[in-house]
Amino acid sequence: MKPPMKPVVLGAVAYDAKVVPIWEGFLAYFAARRLPFDYVLYSNYERQVEAHLRGEIDVAWNSPLAWIETDRAAPGRARAIAMRDTDRDLTSVVIARPGIASLADLRGKRVGVGAADSPQATLIPLLAFAEAGIEVEVVRHDVLVGKHGDHIGGERDAVKALAAGQLDAACVIDGNRLAFAREGILPSGFAVIHQTPPYDHCNFTVLDQAPVAQFQELLLAMSYEDARVRPLLDMEGLKAWLPGRTSGYAQLERAVDRFHTIEDWLARAR
Repeated sequence: MKPPMKPVVLGAVAYDAKVVPIWEGFLAYFAARRLPFDYVLYSNYERQVEAHLRGEIDVAWNSPLAWIETDRAAPGRARAIAMRDTDRDLTSVVIARPGIASLADLRGKRVGVGAADSPQATLIPLLAFAEAGIEVEVVRHDVLVGKHGDHIGGERDAVKALAAGQLDAACVIDGNRLAFAREGILPSGFAVIHQTPPYDHCNFTVLDQAPVAQFQELLLAMSYEDARVRPLLDMEGLKAWLPGRTSGYAQLERAVDRFHTIEDWLARAR
């Protein structure tokens, strides 16, 4: 008699209360298709990456920074097997108060960013200033450090500070800029003075040849046209899962190197 199939165990970070119903929904989806599946939630990405490196999980739902941490801690072993359609070709923007028209106009001025480890609201936008040779006074909004900006708290605080006249500019992902305008916390007259080149966001990461072929196949087969699946995709913010790619992390790679973002963690992880 064949022993029962070992479940595919996924790691995810609990950045919001909605994370539990999302992964409970995935558990039910996979169970209905006879794939044993379970998930483990972590309080931060570094704990998740370390657990992945120890072999405690088979696949990690990683932020872009967590992907880089995994890839550098286990060179040649990491693969990105899937990502959301909404994880591709994102941009961040620098929003400035009236009277400021370019990054150069912000030299020496106060620029608000998100948490220290936020790719979209800190690392990638600050790379634009650094590569242009423009020094600014960086004002961080360290909300939920360890969750790599997978929330909007720090960005919202930065925009509120900008609107209150405490900053000269703020850095946010473009989708949040639109949301903040709808919420009324970003007044009219504050203009986008810089938009970054496109970059990618989260991916499902595996190490070596983890036994996840069926997981990947069932994931990519999820259809937004299926009324039973659509609510699950809506909760996770996508219309379709796409094959993973890593070409969209080049800006973040440069930022991580320039700002020595993960050096201390990497020394411990190795």
